[in-house]
Amino acid sequence: MVTDAWYPQVNGVVRTIATVRDEIRKLGHTVEVIGPEHFRTVPMPTYPEIRLAIAAGRKLTRMIAAMDPDAIHIATEGPLGHAARRYCMRRGISFTTAYHTRFPEYIRDRAPVPLFLSYAVVRRFHRPAAAVMVATASIEQALKARGFTNIRHWTRGVDTDQFHPRDKSFITDPRPISMYVGRVAVEKSIEDFLRLDLPGTKYVVGGGPQLEDLKLRYPGVRFVGPMHGEELAQYYAAADVFVFPSRTDTFGLVLLEALASGVPVAAYPVAGPLDVLGDTKDVGALDEDLGRAVRQALTCSPERCREFALGYSWRASAEQFLSNLAPFTTFRSNKPPVAEG
Repeated sequence: MVTDAWYPQVNGVVRTIATVRDEIRKLGHTVEVIGPEHFRTVPMPTYPEIRLAIAAGRKLTRMIAAMDPDAIHIATEGPLGHAARRYCMRRGISFTTAYHTRFPEYIRDRAPVPLFLSYAVVRRFHRPAAAVMVATASIEQALKARGFTNIRHWTRGVDTDQFHPRDKSFITDPRPISMYVGRVAVEKSIEDFLRLDLPGTKYVVGGGPQLEDLKLRYPGVRFVGPMHGEELAQYYAAADVFVFPSRTDTFGLVLLEALASGVPVAAYPVAGPLDVLGDTKDVGALDEDLGRAVRQALTCSPERCREFALGYSWRASAEQFLSNLAPFTTFRSNKPPVAEG
């Protein structure tokens, strides 16, 4: 598995890759992850917390050759993803990819780049893949409308042992506690949440390029920075409603983590929340009026939220991932290299 998103980054892509890797190992397979830590890196423009590998081609080639893998999966469209793609195409090796992140929309939020142009670049990256894995049906439909092919489903899961209901006294601020967990970046539309006139206290758990600016502009909000492990789970469980203002996520693992913690979700009716919650109104609320969604979600049953999340398994996610690889694991063949494009 080749990925530009890896530790020490904390996001849904990293958690997905790491958890599925561990589940696949439990099933008896050998899995190696090649991430930026093996190479010289530079900070990503506008997002210095993310390090991008540079001049990775030769070392990446040696690493893959030494592993002699039965299957290659390229998780991201960054420098390492492109280097792995070149490696496979020059040798006529089949590979799979995943569409984790709506990069065209992320780029649009930061620079005046037309969506059709950035989608053309991303589409070109994925076109040679034997399978492009996506988390939801709505993302599949959106990509097909933009000319993507060979799309396969790869669902997500949640660790219900780590994320579960707990004593809410962990947070002593006035209630209700409305909480956001995730990257503090422009593409997450966090200000849609911060501007809401809500009773109680707003919490933001996470780090990112907007953190310091938003701290200054919203002094009444509790910004606690990035959290991990047990402490992260305690914050989730102490909330009364989880607010997810993003319109660009392809799934939103944090939705399942909140629900597993017995916390209902308030979000926009867009891809990600729609795919996770669907028309299940007793675990949260989806509304173009985010404040109204928060007020409605506060009436939902914590027990029902937990019950809903128990239906998502990382084992099932790993098995689905493997089934997407299975037709292509015998890629060592005499077929000619695939042309670029």
